Amino acid sequence: MVNITVTRKSQSFLVPSEPASSSSEPETLELSAIDRVPGLRHTVRSLHVFRNNKDKSTTTHCDDDAAARPAETIRAALSRALVHYRPFAGRFVGSVEAGEACVRCTDEGAWFVEAVADCTLEEVNGLEDNPLMVSEEELLPAPEEGAEPTSIPIMMQVTEFTCGGFVVGLVAVHTLADGLGGAQFVTTISEFARGVDKPTVAPIWARALIPNPPKLPLRPQPSFQSFGFEHFVTDVTSAHIAHMKTEYFQATGQYCSTFDVAIAKVWQARTKAIKYKLDSEVHVCFFANTRHLLTQVLPNDGGFYGNCFYPVTVTATAEAVITTGLLDVIKMIRDGKSRLPIEFFSWAAGEAKVDPYQLKFEHNVLFVSDWTRLGFFEVDYGWGPPNHILPFTYADYMAVAVLGAPPSPKKGTRIMTKCVEEKDIMGFKDEMKAFL
Repeated sequence: MVNITVTRKSQSFLVPSEPASSSSEPETLELSAIDRVPGLRHTVRSLHVFRNNKDKSTTTHCDDDAAARPAETIRAALSRALVHYRPFAGRFVGSVEAGEACVRCTDEGAWFVEAVADCTLEEVNGLEDNPLMVSEEELLPAPEEGAEPTSIPIMMQVTEFTCGGFVVGLVAVHTLADGLGGAQFVTTISEFARGVDKPTVAPIWARALIPNPPKLPLRPQPSFQSFGFEHFVTDVTSAHIAHMKTEYFQATGQYCSTFDVAIAKVWQARTKAIKYKLDSEVHVCFFANTRHLLTQVLPNDGGFYGNCFYPVTVTATAEAVITTGLLDVIKMIRDGKSRLPIEFFSWAAGEAKVDPYQLKFEHNVLFVSDWTRLGFFEVDYGWGPPNHILPFTYADYMAVAVLGAPPSPKKGTRIMTKCVEEKDIMGFKDEMKAFL
């Protein structure tokens, strides 16, 4: 085992590079009904691994300034990006439980950490191992002792390795942006890092345009029971996914996505491995983007970066998930997605009987997060796109499956799960391997 040391050289709040246009009291911005969902006041953590790109054909400032360092470059770019995204430099105020939370543009700044590791990325296998050869806690930013992480909208740490590669650790509060919005903000940082004069996509607040139906009675708070689920990671080739898509089309005359195939298999494998009673219900829940359903109210040129999603839940008996073929489970996922417009507009019109955003964290619910289409894999700070992204969207009280991509240059889909306990992990692995 390689003995690795990560040293944090500096850490401080980074303010916007230009002062606010007005010297009056800081602006307080209202959050949307979705932003204010209490369950979103949590941090989303991820590591973005950039190996040293020997081919400089994709770089900009690196060619002109051989001495440019990732941490210095990204620090300056973040400061510029905060001018356009001032809420990320602000602080949350009000009560999220009472639905009164707002963000105050105080310009107190984002937390930024500059760190160095005394090894190459190759010596830690590009952070591709599980468990990691360097703890994620050393590569993710943490505020000063006593500070509440969920009060700071964005924190970033850039750790430089001796090979010239680097890792960007991001910690963002979900209240301010969903996955697409977070990637939009990070893309702006990367554009400034490459020397672009202004963001390609101008950010738009527009939270008042999100539906705001009457509040529904709150259900009892979930128990947040710790289940002790185990990590498991597997890669599925593009060829295998394509084969399953072809089979589904031949059987139904309809198309399906990589998401549909991968999640159907995880749901089926998990249900088989755990051996739920055949007549018990099992659920899979994913968070569908709804921007396309709000084109009449949201600006046509994009830029909205707030939470704009709807939780889609698919329910079936364990028997149905276990005994039917994979194509039938894919159809269950597809049918759930097809209900999205009806369910979303019903909620928006105040016709929902229960609040779909008040989730149940129970053993028989599998939560799914798809990172492949958010935009993080295309981020380029001037050294090329990331070779590898590690999302840490796990909690002990949730069964989770995350879709990503295997480390480049590999192709295909990476399925990262924490959804079965130790006693069921071998059965789950066997079921997943049968899929490969």
